[in-house]
Amino acid sequence: MLEIGQRAPDFTLPDDRGGSFKLSAHRGKPVVVEFYCEDGTEGCEIENREFSALAPAFRELGVEVVGISPQDVDSHKKFAAKNKFAHPLLADTELTANKAYDVWQQKKLWGREYMGTIRVTYLVDAKGKIAGVFHARRIKGHAQAVLDAAKAHLADAR
Repeated sequence: MLEIGQRAPDFTLPDDRGGSFKLSAHRGKPVVVEFYCEDGTEGCEIENREFSALAPAFRELGVEVVGISPQDVDSHKKFAAKNKFAHPLLADTELTANKAYDVWQQKKLWGREYMGTIRVTYLVDAKGKIAGVFHARRIKGHAQAVLDAAKAHLADAR
């Protein structure tokens, strides 16, 4: 896992809106980078709906929010359209960001082991360094915890 104070690895990934997102292009303002497992799963819907519902509060703080998973752009478009997400979803089909942020790991479900994305959100500060690492052990309330941390980080930065 990346740790607070480390430089956030840069990435450029296509998004569900027909463009692309380059992390370093957003220097000067904080970015929430939410890694989630898979489009269409219940937990990922809940998590992304909560980030979407809090999008106005993040915007008010000047914080950009992006979600990243290994599915392709078409999958993200369907997932976003169904749920009307306010934040872009980035397609990491080559696992570039997943591996750079160390969220592509061995998982276990019902006795079966496999590789997949673990649910972690990073707060990247305006200078491009990791300011927060949030493991989504409980999905409900995860987005609010990240928002609260972003508020505290910005208050401390002043």
